Amino acid sequence: MPTDFSALPQQLLADLQAARPVFWGNPDRSDAATVSTVVDGRGISLADVKAARARFDRFAPLLARLFPELQGSAGRIESDLLPAPAMQQALGLPSSAGALWIKADHSLPVAGSIKARGGIHEVLEFAESLALEYGLVTHDADYAVLAEAPARALFGRYQVAVGSTGNLGLSIGVMASALGFRAAVHMSADAKAWKKARLRARGVAVVEHTGDYAAAVAAGRREADADPYSYFVDDERSLSLMLGYSAAALHLHDQLAQADVRVDATHPLFVYLPCGVGGAPAGIAFGLRQLYGPNVHPVFVEPTQSPCFLVEMLAPGASVYDVGLTNRTEADGLAVPQASELAAQAMRPLLAGVCTVADDTLFADLHRVREAEGLRIEPSAAAGFSGPGMLTGTEAGRAYLTQHHLDGAMAHATQLVWTTGGLFVPPEEYARFAEHGAALAA
Repeated sequence: MPTDFSALPQQLLADLQAARPVFWGNPDRSDAATVSTVVDGRGISLADVKAARARFDRFAPLLARLFPELQGSAGRIESDLLPAPAMQQALGLPSSAGALWIKADHSLPVAGSIKARGGIHEVLEFAESLALEYGLVTHDADYAVLAEAPARALFGRYQVAVGSTGNLGLSIGVMASALGFRAAVHMSADAKAWKKARLRARGVAVVEHTGDYAAAVAAGRREADADPYSYFVDDERSLSLMLGYSAAALHLHDQLAQADVRVDATHPLFVYLPCGVGGAPAGIAFGLRQLYGPNVHPVFVEPTQSPCFLVEMLAPGASVYDVGLTNRTEADGLAVPQASELAAQAMRPLLAGVCTVADDTLFADLHRVREAEGLRIEPSAAAGFSGPGMLTGTEAGRAYLTQHHLDGAMAHATQLVWTTGGLFVPPEEYARFAEHGAALAA
């Protein structure tokens, strides 16, 4: 049965259907000091965020042993927080809108994207559950022992599988393979060839599907369900993924404090997160809300042809195809037709809003951030740079600021753009991105 959009604001619906960039302020957001979050009947809180970070800490000695690039960080997978005054100028964002910063997850080691957080966390949680069950470790043991033969023999009995358009598959495949699991990534037609090649070079089985992201996930799920020794990482339904992403909030909290960046009622924090199915941005937004309460304002940013999270917030259960969109975008990690209901459930009272961005703008901002700040990112990672301008420069964005009494606080705001991938983009692929972006930005 076709989705009924008749109750939606008609101008918003018309803009969505015409693939015009929009800002949508979430009318259900709560500014209460605390908001209980229940996902699939389970309440989650700051304790769950801290538990995810504790798991990363327990595995740090093992990760430093498995990945030479982590030896300098003692096995911790983290990214820099960067002031971005030159990019702020390139975007034409005035000082009256606050100060622009970048959380540089495009340079995360091991997986090269934000997906290193949630994807790696879920693989580690599965590995830990097996190791504890078979008596290979206790919670206070040195997890480096899991690189030894008994653990690898145990893990080798199991397959870890996932459906992905690219970056999540990289994080799952690389980590599962490094631990000794058999790994399989079901990839949609829009996944980049270089990502498939990188996985195969790691010994990961890549299963290609002619359909979109949702079709790849469904196929992977069906195959895993038929095999008792196959564990499926389900990006649409996984709380473990979401909590893995949420742990990033704790490190960002420390980084902001070290940079002497205040976050309070008169110094609001706006965070712009590229959004595909929704698990990664929802996890980070949830973690930040536990730390900063109503003083943090997460905004998800999606391609104009793939605004699945916005569609889900407007009409639960609907897809971008129901709106008449194509789900075709150069931002391959964001090419998702239908959002995670789990993520949407968590975000209903927490999310500030969603804005959409055209592919041409992604490429232009990819070029601008290279020229202004020397950062090398992929198109999907550039999505957040549209956020501050959409918030402060559109009628809907300004209405959100007025509704939440933020007009007088913007000069002291922090505008944080989360860049999500790009470290492992091949030079020839990046050169094509950069050339296209330069032409569009001229």
